Amino acid sequence: MTAQHTPVPPVDVVCLGESMVTFLPSRPGRLADVPSFDRGIGGAESNVACALAAAGHTARWISRVGADGFGDHLTGAVAAYGVDTSAVQRDPHRPTGIYFRTADDRDADHHEVLYYRAGSAASAMEPGVLDRAALWSGQVLHLSGITAALSPGCLALLRELTAPAPGRPLVSFDVNFRPGLWRDTGEAGPGVLLELARGADVVFVGEDEAESAWGVRGAAAIRAALPEPAVLVVKRGSAGATVFADGPQGDTVTTVPALRVDVVAPVGAGDAFAAGFLSGTLRGLPVRDRVRHGHLMAAAALTVHGDLADPPPRDLADRLVALDDTAWGTLRIGPGWTETASEVTGAEATGAEEEVRTP
Repeated sequence: MTAQHTPVPPVDVVCLGESMVTFLPSRPGRLADVPSFDRGIGGAESNVACALAAAGHTARWISRVGADGFGDHLTGAVAAYGVDTSAVQRDPHRPTGIYFRTADDRDADHHEVLYYRAGSAASAMEPGVLDRAALWSGQVLHLSGITAALSPGCLALLRELTAPAPGRPLVSFDVNFRPGLWRDTGEAGPGVLLELARGADVVFVGEDEAESAWGVRGAAAIRAALPEPAVLVVKRGSAGATVFADGPQGDTVTTVPALRVDVVAPVGAGDAFAAGFLSGTLRGLPVRDRVRHGHLMAAAALTVHGDLADPPPRDLADRLVALDDTAWGTLRIGPGWTETASEVTGAEATGAEEEVRTP
């Protein structure tokens, strides 16, 4: 299948990557014992596209899915968030990927995830298959390291998209090191991810995954290993995030503490954080505010089941982002906060232990 080159309307962000239909257990327990599952969707890049569209940006998701019912469901569910799916290709010979997982993601000893994605339609993405005009139709092109591990063709595509080229959009890259995906590829995943990250403009990486992949510990050491990106966002879990941004006199370093969150499920928080940070980037906000928007979107994802959550309304998010450091530090986020918080501000909006109001 070859790409069709037709005029493509511009958008704020293009997200490229595989998404799958997810099956979530109807109750806790081993997959062998769960009697039924609820159907959802999941995929790092489509998660970012959906969150950005829900936050008021124009987003396009590009991928390939099977010409099957799961492909119909997946594209329809992503489009329901307001994401443009017109560049998603349908493959009559390869299936849409699916996966199953247990209900309690926080129980590491008993958590199970089973992927059925080998030979999927998305694994057939490669240079020349997807429309370059569509890929470059956004101000930002968001990619992740997951795609690079799917097939040699996908890796070749990621190498092409992160290579310097005239007219290239701002390239955002989430490292997303998944050791299991690289196990049978014949590639040295950590080295490949470092290579791809060095070609991007904005890079997201967790402190823990940087240590696991590259053996470097701490934000400063990660920056030393990745000096090329104009913006490097090091996610530090409950400690917050540290951003290194190129400036006229060298890097400016900004550290923003995370919020206290009553976690329901951790799935999708990293994608939501990236969406919040990119939203702030598109709006031209200061680095501190971009990170705070990332934390707020991550908090929305952490307080629901499944990969996707509605972000807080923009006016509420802006009010919370504008809090001073002391007020920000008192916020506590609980389930349901994005639905009930629109009428009040500060800690009252989020169920914080202390009362905080925006100025």
